[in-house]
Amino acid sequence: MKKFGTFGGVFTPTLLTILGVIMYLRLGWVVGNAGLLGAWLIILISFGITLCTALSMSSIVTNIKIGAGGAYAIISQSLGLEVGGSLGIPRYISQGLAVTMYIFGFREGWLSIFPDHNAFVIDLFVFVVLYAIAYKSADLAIKTQYLIMGIIFASLISIVFASYYGSMQISSEEAIRWGTFRGSPENNFGGSDFWTVFAVFFPAATGIMAGANMSGELKDPRNSIPSGTLWAIGVTFVIYMFLAFWIGRSATESELISNYNIIIERSFWSPIVVAGILGATFSSALASIIGSSRILFAMGQHRVLPKGEWLAFQDAIGQPRNAMIVTGVMIFLTMLLRDLNAIAPLVTMFFLITYAMLNVVVIIEQKLGLISFRPQFKVNWLIPWLGLISSVLAMFIINPVISLVSWSLVFVVYSVLSRNDLETPFEDVRSGLFSSFAEWAAKHTAGQNQKQERSWKPNLLVPVTNASTVYGSFTLIKDIAYPKGSAALMGVVSEAESEGLKKDLLPITEAFQKDNVFSSWAIMRTENFSEGVNFGNQALNGAFFKPNIIFLNALEKKESLAQYPQIVEEAKRLELGVLLYVPHPLAILGQQQKIHIWIRSKAPHWSINDDIGNLDLSMLIAYKLKQNWNATVKLITVVDKEEDRPAALAFLQELIELSRLPMYEPMVKCGIFEKEVAKADHADLNIFGILEEFDLEKHKKLMNKAKSSCLFVLDSGSENVLA
Repeated sequence: MKKFGTFGGVFTPTLLTILGVIMYLRLGWVVGNAGLLGAWLIILISFGITLCTALSMSSIVTNIKIGAGGAYAIISQSLGLEVGGSLGIPRYISQGLAVTMYIFGFREGWLSIFPDHNAFVIDLFVFVVLYAIAYKSADLAIKTQYLIMGIIFASLISIVFASYYGSMQISSEEAIRWGTFRGSPENNFGGSDFWTVFAVFFPAATGIMAGANMSGELKDPRNSIPSGTLWAIGVTFVIYMFLAFWIGRSATESELISNYNIIIERSFWSPIVVAGILGATFSSALASIIGSSRILFAMGQHRVLPKGEWLAFQDAIGQPRNAMIVTGVMIFLTMLLRDLNAIAPLVTMFFLITYAMLNVVVIIEQKLGLISFRPQFKVNWLIPWLGLISSVLAMFIINPVISLVSWSLVFVVYSVLSRNDLETPFEDVRSGLFSSFAEWAAKHTAGQNQKQERSWKPNLLVPVTNASTVYGSFTLIKDIAYPKGSAALMGVVSEAESEGLKKDLLPITEAFQKDNVFSSWAIMRTENFSEGVNFGNQALNGAFFKPNIIFLNALEKKESLAQYPQIVEEAKRLELGVLLYVPHPLAILGQQQKIHIWIRSKAPHWSINDDIGNLDLSMLIAYKLKQNWNATVKLITVVDKEEDRPAALAFLQELIELSRLPMYEPMVKCGIFEKEVAKADHADLNIFGILEEFDLEKHKKLMNKAKSSCLFVLDSGSENVLA
């Protein structure tokens, strides 16, 4: 596969795309409306926008190993395939539309010479020649562009000769310095304004991606793209500024605004300028057909589109044949529309959206300050901001409605791609972006001294010696954590058992994540279960994203169960919540429709203050389960005396009201607590407070009396159901 250098691969296509039809047929009209100073200002603003983007692009490409696809590849490698594809797909289509518009432009120039020729036959002939050159090889296309560049250069020489031999007959005093914006023949010279004229000229400056689109076929894209693009911008800027000065001194205001062929007529030899117009449209079409097929090829490589493997096919000399076929069919179909005026602005808009996103990439990279961002071409932080703001402003100046439509199409494509679970073959900057945001949030939150009760969510630490115990409680753990909580599995085993448990925990973690519960795992190699759990909690205590609840399972082996009291004591010291799950051997979680929360007597002080005792975590966990199970919840307390019943009921009602849990049903029983538990209606899950002196056998006895699975709860002090 032949590779190209800076001059042929980047400078030539970029230069020829910028020196297009607008230069020949609309620059005179721009000067006639805006005057020489106004035209220079429009050229400065237009090239300023593209220069900022070119500088940003140069910074990116000198920091990454860019593949095929130009801007699509740059954005994909930085912001992910979803963002890259959301821009790449509409940009590919708009690039194809651009080819058709250039063909139509060529036809208009041809008909000015041969008005009797059939328009569709001209379009078809030009398309066939273009496609044949591009399909043959990129090398032939580059050689063809050398010829076209020679023709355009000759047309500019003709203009230089015209100025030398006296075409500039209007004195500097008579020349239009600032125009009157009289409009155009199409609106019967009904007036115009600066930004309307800017909108007409600006597409001339949007060709800076022509060279970058060849990124996959460059010898050294890291150096060629910045060098070739910036040189092309510099050379074309000088040409435009000179041409504006020349035509402003070579024709009157009336001639400039009414005659689109004024540059042709004022040149030294008109035929070569007409040839330049034809060459400019032909070369722009050639660059676009090559560039668009490379974008499609790159998206095929990354499987962004269906049949990606087929689209990514290359022949023996490295040409993306299948992508070329699809592109050719698309261009031919758009040619049948015959009039692209209604959607032509989309082409410019997708160029500008691409420019905006290239600048966004640099802004993000600079803001993150990651050590991986070490571009050889450094730019000041102000450059990408200027590029971003000016690109967005230019869009809405040119056409606000089409701008909104363009952005909407990008977001629609992004939403579709984000559901496709694209496999990114490279690391992008999103991980750094998310990490940076998480670090900022952690530091910001850590600086607040008060408890984060309103932002509380259950982050469970699940000590494990055998994966089977997690499977047995999987549903309960998932429903407690879903949707915003997490479940961290901590394997605590000997070194000999660690590899086996590691293999078992991986699929469980993936199962949690598949059910939209964030999950992770770790292995503590130790012979002592409680020490492993406690040391793990102590280590995690200094982290920001740390578990706040230990989930203990009564299904664990006896040796581990015997050490639960030490774990609970250490949890109290570290201010961690504790959930002890004691499943009923037969009922398990039943129908998951009824939950009972049992509250021990608070007589004689049935009052609510900021601290409601060991109730916060119980009620919050019940609320989570109620949401995920669609269950009913009863708050039940047991009093010793009948005269305590009214105060106890008032307490429960006030607790329900203040905690904003109106669906809870209060219930007061009178008698002995354990007996009332045994006599109560069946519940799928009973929730109790952990006994003051932890005794697993007593907790199991209470489970047997309840005849259902039980969850025993100890608050950490950080929860608040009233928050």
